[in-house]
Amino acid sequence: MIERLPQWLQNWLHELLPLVLTILVLLAAWLLKRILRRVIDEAGRRYQMPAAMVMAPKRLGGFVINVAALLLILQLLGVSGTVLWTAFTGFAAVGAVAFFAAWSVLSNLFCTLLIITTRPFRLHDRVELLENGEKPGLKGEVIDINMVYTTLREDGEAGTTLRVPNNLFFQRTIRRWPPGTAPAPEPTIQ
Repeated sequence: MIERLPQWLQNWLHELLPLVLTILVLLAAWLLKRILRRVIDEAGRRYQMPAAMVMAPKRLGGFVINVAALLLILQLLGVSGTVLWTAFTGFAAVGAVAFFAAWSVLSNLFCTLLIITTRPFRLHDRVELLENGEKPGLKGEVIDINMVYTTLREDGEAGTTLRVPNNLFFQRTIRRWPPGTAPAPEPTIQ
């Protein structure tokens, strides 16, 4: 039937067909989401579910319908599903590697924020990070807190410092003495 139409109209139909199909896919996705929401709302009323429990399936269902519609539209426009899947998995792999590579730095930055807001210790407090209840751990006076490390001045004649990653303060028990109340430093064995 299309062959009977003039050539210029056939060219327009080939251009308009993907647009019309895209509009139909969007309309079908909108309709499916509305039906899904009504079914989930009705189930929530029937079984007297809290609103928070009804919201999660509606969002998940809407997300799945939107992604399916997007993939279908891209396929209608000539984008290969294999290319899309390859691109997605490639980006996901790079993102996962970058996330794991930056995890320790991000952990220290987040723990710095927690140290500043919760204030488990302050500058010039004397702290000790305990391994467990029996063994002594890292000990010293807090002389600096930066974005990644907390610097402790150790007791003793050498005047050495320890740079402790901030996330370590949330993995171990901390013993804290406010300024002026710390016990006398333990003598060093020579």
